[in-house]
Parts: sequence; structure tokens; C-alpha cells
Amino acid sequence: MHHTQQDHYTQNTLKISTYEGRSNLCQTKICQGMTLIELMISIGITSLLTTIAIPSFNDFIIQLRVDNEISRLGRLLLTARNQAISSGNNVIICPLSDNGTCSVNWFEQLSVFIDNNGNKQFDISDGEQLITTKGPSFSGDILTYATNRNKITYQPTGHLFGLSNGTFRYCPKGHKDKSRAIVVAGSGRFYASTDNNNDGYDQTRNNKKISCN
Repeated sequence: MHHTQQDHYTQNTLKISTYEGRSNLCQTKICQGMTLIELMISIGITSLLTTIAIPSFNDFIIQLRVDNEISRLGRLLLTARNQAISSGNNVIICPLSDNGTCSVNWFEQLSVFIDNNGNKQFDISDGEQLITTKGPSFSGDILTYATNRNKITYQPTGHLFGLSNGTFRYCPKGHKDKSRAIVVAGSGRFYASTDNNNDGYDQTRNNKKISCN
């Protein structure tokens, strides 16, 4: 089939019309860029969402840190108690000093060891076994246990040695409302604090609010 000059003219006319149509379309709102007012509105909305989201995200991270610390303490207590029952020896949890004695710095690394000779300290020279450790608490956070107690001793029965109940209190720096605790009973069992009355603060089963003061 042969194309006439008229056919070429018609095709070119269609191309020009199509181009002009697109050009006219891009002069409308569809192809125009964002106006200054629209840009300012978008920035304002983004800033507002960021202002709302960042504090909520920070709260989530802090709560996660506290819950993780409580979970680690729970695993440590469970390991020590089970080891005492299975080994038939006293097992101690405490912050160990360099000389093997227990300190009251519960925010530091905590160690679990079998006290074979019963002298209430870790004697590696006597072949005493270090079972496990828990790393130190987050810098600036507070972790305490009871009052002036430097150790927890589990007997082969699974019960605590000496004084009865003791409480771990964990308070994140600058966020006391997120403080939590673990209460260790004389039976050797333990439980974590919860927000019993939905006031946003954890309490023990005796409805005592958690405080590290």
C-alpha cells in the first residue's frame, strides 16, 4: 500500500495535535508542582506527626529496656534455684568484687555460683563453679535489692537462706513512672510487679508503688 502526500500531512497534523494536547494538559493543576502554601501545610503536618510520634517511641524503648531487665533477673533467679536443687549445694547470686566477695552494687554484673565451702564468697581456687552471669544494668538506671543485702542464697530445698522476702527494684533514669520490681519470697519463688489498679505505675501484690529511693 502506498502512502500519499495527504496521508503524511494527516499523520503530522495528528502528532502536532497530540503534543499540543499534552502541553495544554501540563498547564493544568495535574502537571504543576507543589505550591508554597501546600509545601508549608505538608511541613506542618509532618512536624506535628513527628512531635507526637517521637515521645511515644522513646517511651516504648524505655519500657522495653525495663521489661528486658526484669526478664533477665527472673531467668537468673530461676537458674540459681534450679541449680541449688539439682546440685544439693547452696547457690549464691550477688555482684562479685575482684576478691570474690559479694558487694551491694546490684546494678553491676551479677554472678551465680555454687558455694561449696559455705563461706559465702566465690573461691575459684577451691574449685567453686561459676554458673552464669547477667550483665550490668543500663548506665544511669538504678537496681537495688532489699536493704543492705549483698547476696541471695538458695538452699538445696529451693528456699532462701536467712532472711525471708527480698525485692529487686529497677528504676530507669528520668522515668520513675516506668519502675518495676521482682519480689523474691522465702520459698524461693518470685513474681514481677504489675500495674494492679491501672494508674500507670507498677505495684507489688501489697499495692506498694515501686520506688528506688
